Amino acid sequence: MENFLLLASVYLGAAVLVVPLSIRLGLGSVLGYLTAGILMGPVMGLAGAETADLQEFAEFGVVLMLFLIGLELEPKHLWDMRKRLFGMGGLQISLTIAAIAAALWATGQSWQVAIALGMIAAMSSTAIVLQTLAEKNLMGTGGGRAVFAVLLAQDLAVVPILSVMPLLAVTVVTGSDTQAVTAHDAGLAEPLVHYVQTLPAWAVTTLTLAVVAAVVLIGHYVSRPVFRFVHAARLPEMSTFVSLLLVLGIAFLMELVGLSPALGTFVAGVVLANSEFRHQLEADLQPFKGLLMGLFFMTVGVGINFKLILADPVTIAAWVAGLIGIKALILYIIARLARLQPRGRVLFTLGLAQGGEFGFLVISVARSEGALPVVSGQMAQLVISLSMLLTPLLFLVFDKIAAGLSARVTERPADAIDEKGTVIIAGIGRFGQVVNRLVRHSGVSTVVLDSDPGMIETMRRFGVKGYYGDPTRPELLEAAGLAQAQVLVVAVDEPAKAVQIVRFARARRPELHIVARARDRVHVYELYQAGASDIVRETFDSSLRAGRYVLENMGFSDYEAAALSKAYFRLDRAAMRDLAELWVPGQPVDKNAAYVERAKQLDRDLETALIGELYDLRPMEPEKDSA
Repeated sequence: MENFLLLASVYLGAAVLVVPLSIRLGLGSVLGYLTAGILMGPVMGLAGAETADLQEFAEFGVVLMLFLIGLELEPKHLWDMRKRLFGMGGLQISLTIAAIAAALWATGQSWQVAIALGMIAAMSSTAIVLQTLAEKNLMGTGGGRAVFAVLLAQDLAVVPILSVMPLLAVTVVTGSDTQAVTAHDAGLAEPLVHYVQTLPAWAVTTLTLAVVAAVVLIGHYVSRPVFRFVHAARLPEMSTFVSLLLVLGIAFLMELVGLSPALGTFVAGVVLANSEFRHQLEADLQPFKGLLMGLFFMTVGVGINFKLILADPVTIAAWVAGLIGIKALILYIIARLARLQPRGRVLFTLGLAQGGEFGFLVISVARSEGALPVVSGQMAQLVISLSMLLTPLLFLVFDKIAAGLSARVTERPADAIDEKGTVIIAGIGRFGQVVNRLVRHSGVSTVVLDSDPGMIETMRRFGVKGYYGDPTRPELLEAAGLAQAQVLVVAVDEPAKAVQIVRFARARRPELHIVARARDRVHVYELYQAGASDIVRETFDSSLRAGRYVLENMGFSDYEAAALSKAYFRLDRAAMRDLAELWVPGQPVDKNAAYVERAKQLDRDLETALIGELYDLRPMEPEKDSA
């Protein structure tokens, strides 16, 4: 017990010290966990022999992660992924196996060992890649979806890869290997696992299909009444109990028939994606997932054998570089064939170029089945670990390349503007689009400018003419007809650019009417001082309408609610002008004593005015004479 408490304290302490520092340095949490593991194990020797058992426990974090990802995907979305799943995923696995096997065979390895190592190298790290994609908000991008589809295809391929290993047997199984496998399989489930292994092939296939069907049925029909029953007890911890029971039970059933537990729980998550208990499941399991994933990354760092690296660093570095280089080349070719966008191609290429945690499982089975010599297995395990360690650095390279691609896009020459309008609209996002449609359909000509070429192309497909270019550039505004325009609408997203445009336009045309979109109150003050005529807070009108709906459902008549909304609009607009005179650029408003005092007074005046407005709408009836 004392050893366990000490080991747990060491792991938790290392994570608390190293991971926040890694995040502050912009390296991400995954590299922080890996570094913490390296410090505990190879560097300081604080991790004990229990790390191997701890790693098996931590691998359950991958199972929880895929279950939670499944909750985010509806079955329809999964069906839409089928081309990427079987096309890109199948191509990546087969080409990687062929390329790695050919390279190893050329170096003198037997074809059996070469194919076994090729299958091991085909796997990528589901845990590290998906965690990093989530941290960087890349899961919803085209490249992120392609990466996820290939990772899912690799999970599907684990079962056939494991089934092929006995056919590649070329070595005699050693005692140490056998003992390792026996220790891994020992436990309460051993009799069941042994019984399934003794069944004939047709019976195993039938049982496998039955288990998959059971997972779908449990997720669709059984989970709902169970959750309702548990929620009736009104014990919050029972919800966590049933969430863990669901995932653990499905993982065990899948492992019992030789399928990937992570794949099984992913399917269950997809089935439950439309469940009313989906958000409760996410809330219950998210803390466990984060803790176990961090623990898993640390055990990977602990398991890196630096003695083997120091014995022959050049060879190890060559193998790691060869693995990443060959996989990256294959992935880039697939990305080009799939016509991913440049940013998506880079993400797809660098995001999947490492080895993966399922490779450790394949190595273990390959050694136990005699398909892989002990030395080759140790070397493969080290190469995979180092490639996983380099994954966060590959994502940093992606960030640099993606930033360069974005800069290259913005450097595209602006469009030649061949017309002038009475209204110039700078920025055609969700705000500017509404303004443009209302004005244009009312018979007023507009000239639309935007710095996003994708948005301009989308508008043109819908028959709306627009011009690409940075509206902050004076020559572009002049070409759009600033000298003759009657109104300038500033609707760009970046607050600083909006102020820059307003300031230039006011200096160029003192009589021009400028309507500007503001992000918040402080932005209102900046635009006011820059010279905007009308300033519209982007959420103010919608919030005011929502407040009117609330009043209508609290007993106020439609007329009263509308009148109070108009009064609030008029008074708030006047208050904003008043406060703008007291605002000091660069000083937080809560540190400006005069501003704070005036804001309090205006708030009291607003309450008094609205009560007076309501009194005018509902004049008090004269008291009846009791006599």
